[in-house]
This record gives sequence, structure tokens and C-alpha cells, in this order.
Amino acid sequence: MKINSYENRLLVILFIGFGFVFFDRLALSFLFPFIAKDLGLNNSHLGMLSSALSLMWALSGMTLGAYADRKESKKYILVLSVIAFTLCSALSGMVTSFISLLIFRGLMGVAEGPVLPISQSLLASASSPKRRGLNMGLVNASAPGLIGAVIAPPILIWIATDYGWRSAFYATIIPGLVIAALMMFFVRNKHVHQDLQRSHAISNKADIKTLLKNKNILLCILISCFYISWFITLVSFTPTYLMQIKGFSPEVMGGIMGSLGFAWMVWGFIVSALSDRFGRKPMLILFTMIATLCPMVLLFVDDASTMLPLIFLTYTGLGCFTLFMATIPAETVPATQVATALGLIMGIGELFGGFITPVVAGFAADAYGLQIVMWIAAAGSLIALLLAFFLTETAPIKVNKAQLSAA
Repeated sequence: MKINSYENRLLVILFIGFGFVFFDRLALSFLFPFIAKDLGLNNSHLGMLSSALSLMWALSGMTLGAYADRKESKKYILVLSVIAFTLCSALSGMVTSFISLLIFRGLMGVAEGPVLPISQSLLASASSPKRRGLNMGLVNASAPGLIGAVIAPPILIWIATDYGWRSAFYATIIPGLVIAALMMFFVRNKHVHQDLQRSHAISNKADIKTLLKNKNILLCILISCFYISWFITLVSFTPTYLMQIKGFSPEVMGGIMGSLGFAWMVWGFIVSALSDRFGRKPMLILFTMIATLCPMVLLFVDDASTMLPLIFLTYTGLGCFTLFMATIPAETVPATQVATALGLIMGIGELFGGFITPVVAGFAADAYGLQIVMWIAAAGSLIALLLAFFLTETAPIKVNKAQLSAA
């Protein structure tokens, strides 16, 4: 089978797989207005639920990502992870209290943690250089945007409205098991593209201390901390914010969240594709500037019909996630260290942005009003923007051109 044929097949399977991770992960945000009413929860509970998943996601991503780099087969870890988070998501529909929901969300984070670093390390190795940024962007951003934020809101809200929020969780089990089967039968265990083998001195040991001394890796970790703060704060609190502060109905809220998801999907594709042509760093800077405006739209625009197009135009940040969380690190470190580096960047970013920030935002929202979470989100993307200026370019088209000019 030709590399391009397998590259496309792998892309489709990992696209569906990581998209479904976010279908499950974001389900709580979309269903929380229904769950809160039934279980008597508030904004602080929402922040803690988001943080618990992010904490376990972070620890799992760092440890299992590094573990996967030391194993001959990453595929089986990936398959088991998909099965485990699918079961945990379905079991969330059986909870009767905040504590039991917290436990299942934490377990789901453990299962979901290694999915991104393993998926992206497999994809980086199988992708041709001219398509690496695009492929990784489709999986890292467009997939969760389409499946987790465009398809999920109307489906979950419809099920919750007509059949109850518990049924919405139960409905995730069949597609999850189907995805695990596809990965089991159609994903290879080993494949390393020749240009990644040549571009670095191959090392079998991914030393965390050595990775932290690499400027790009350290900057990507810091950017991840603040950009995940932007993302998790927005995605966790916006559904409740739209209904409680803006006074929108569940259907209107679902439509706006769908617009966020559509923007996530489209910009995830566009930003990554443009980075293959114009460089990783310039595109990260440009689209992070735009992403900082998104919380301001939610704060100051009251009309839903006006908010929809503005949300689409400014929710560009998820397209940037691929660059600092996957593509730049994959082009910076040896191929045998990619899963470790990606797990480290995602893990530390989740600890700060996904674990600490939502708790702070939740308590701040209860103390000062939900509007404050939008200012917290904007501050996160602004700090990420400033850090991006210090990155070293890694895009092959830019690096090769610089080398030719130097010669």
C-alpha cells in the first residue's frame, strides 16, 4: 500500500477518533444547565468538574505519552484509551450526586489523556512534509470542532430536552466502540516518515529535563498553559453564560455553541494549511490576536443574530492549538520523542489552564458574576500571544528557504 493511501486512511480514522474525544469531553458543558437543575449544582461545581477532568487528562497525557514512546506498539494503548473513555462517558449518565459525577469525569480524563499525543505522533510520522501541518490541524482542531462542537450541541441538547440528560451520555457508547474497532484493524503499529528520520539525530530516550531546555518546547508549554485557559474557560462557561446572562433559550444557546464549533472546525483547517505555506510562527501570532477578541464579542454583543457571525470570525484560537501543541514540537524534537514532548506540553498546559483556571473562574463567577470569566479568557490568549513572538520557526518551507539563503 502506498504511503499516501495509508496517510489518508490514518488521517480519517484519527480525525473521527479525536473528534469523538471532544464529543464526550464537551458533553458536560452542553448538558450542565440540565444537570445543574436536577442535581442542584452551581458555577463552582462546573469549574471543579472541568478541572478534575483536566487534571487527570494532564497527568495521564504526560505519563502515558512518555510510556508510549518506549513501546513498540502505540496502537494498543490508543485503542484501550478510546474504549475506556467511552465507558466512563456512558457511566456519567448513572450519577446521582456531584461526587459521583466528579469521579467519572476524572476517570474519563485518565482515559482521554494519551489520545492526542499518541494520535499526533503517529500522524506526524506517517505524514509527508508538505501535508504535516494540514494533517495535524485537521485532527487537532477541525475534528473536535466538527464532531465535538458542531455536531454535539444540537444532538445532545435535543436528546436532553426530549429524553433527559442521562440518555445523552448513554448514547455515546456505540460510536466509541466502533471507533476503537476501526483503530484496531486499520492503524499500523510502526511508520516513520523519512524526513523526520533525517531531520534529527534519533534518540530512544526522551529525557524530560532535556526537553525543557529546548526553547521551543518550553515556550510551547507556557503558551499551552495560557491558551488552554482561554479555551477551557470559554467552552466550560459559555453555555451557562448565554442562558443566564444573555437570557437565550436552550435552542439559541445551542445554535451559538454550534457557531463556535463551526469556527473551530474551519479555522483549524485554515490556520494549519496557511502555516504550511507561510510559517508556523506568523500564523500563530496573527490568529491569536484575533482569538483574543472572541470573549469581547460574548461580553458586549447582546443580539444573537449579530453574535453568530462575529463568533465565527473571532474564534480562531483552536486553529492555533495544532501549531504549539503538535506541529512545532514534532518538527523540533526527534521522532522518537514526539509523544513525550506532546504529552508534556498538553499535560502541563492542562494542569494550569484546564485544572487551576476553571476552579478560579468558577469561584470568581459566583463572587463577581459570570461576566468575569470572559475577561479571564481574554487575558489567557493575550499572554499566549506575547509568548509566541519568541518562538523559533520550524516549518520546512521557511527553514529550507532560510538555509538556502545562508548558503
